[in-house]
Amino acid sequence: MRIFAATSRYVQGAGALDDLGRYCRPLGSHAFVITDADMAKLLGARVTASFETAEMASSLEVFPGEITHAAIAELAGRARDFGADMIVGLGGGKALDTAKGVALKLGARSVSVPTIASNDGPASAAIAVYDEHHIMQDILHLPRNPELVLADTQVIANAPVRFLRAGIGDAISKKFEAEACAAAGATTLLGTPASLTGLMAADACYQIIRQHAVAAVRAVEQKQVNDDLEALVEATVLLSTLSFENGGLSLAHALARGFSYLERARGTLHGDHVAYGLLVQLVMEKRSQDFILELCGFFREVGLPTRLADFGLEQPTATEIRELAEKSMVSPSAARFAPPVDADQLEVAIRQVEAITAAQN
Repeated sequence: MRIFAATSRYVQGAGALDDLGRYCRPLGSHAFVITDADMAKLLGARVTASFETAEMASSLEVFPGEITHAAIAELAGRARDFGADMIVGLGGGKALDTAKGVALKLGARSVSVPTIASNDGPASAAIAVYDEHHIMQDILHLPRNPELVLADTQVIANAPVRFLRAGIGDAISKKFEAEACAAAGATTLLGTPASLTGLMAADACYQIIRQHAVAAVRAVEQKQVNDDLEALVEATVLLSTLSFENGGLSLAHALARGFSYLERARGTLHGDHVAYGLLVQLVMEKRSQDFILELCGFFREVGLPTRLADFGLEQPTATEIRELAEKSMVSPSAARFAPPVDADQLEVAIRQVEAITAAQN
């Protein structure tokens, strides 16, 4: 058996935010919008106006800042009182996952409006729930992907460029992770083998990133939208999701879980963790050093990390490297690799990455 998962409608382009109400109208009449304080001030009026134009009722609510079970429960109560038939997430990953969590709790339709392209969460059915210290507690799943994902590329271009870089890091691994899952005979989050569609999406995602990422980053540094940025956002938001949901996740994302436990890496981004994790995975795959060095060159060109020092871990201790290896094994993604790996092997691979990349600096 194979299962294909995807969002029902994907809308992307500069100025698309002003049409949010029009695209939401087929989904219902009462939109409960969850966002953060900054986005409420910056974009709240445009969002409210778009729903008024579409003759819909809307309520804009600010979430507390961390996606926890308590936050989801509280906002679900407010949404229920409002009579919401759709929950709209507006902002970064935390706001979007909080909105998806509320939609799951209420059985309402889910809409994602990313204001940054830092990861592939907007189009995904997955919901990452953390504790107050941003340690992952649960991965929940909507019964189906968001009904609508709307990405305004001018809004994304106006955001700090480090978020776009992280989105590149989160997406560029998908080709290698999907291929690793297929080679290991592992199942995706849907519980079925990697599909041909997922593998094709993952390969296309990688090719688009390699072709367009450098110019797209330069455009966002100037707060501009160009064809390269449009291509890159489609890869990092849409294709990346198709890749991991229908292809699978492996060691690169396991390493990302491990990073969340490193005190000196606090405040660094998920996509940056995945990018470094990809280098570790490539070492575990026994890829040639030339291949890894070439990819590191690309990472540096777009501003992605290649060393633990790039996360604030100057001269990482043996304890930190061991903790990264051990905590990475907590992730279910660590098991989607053949032959099976353990913390000792990951520790050796991390040290190899540090040695390889140190030679380039």
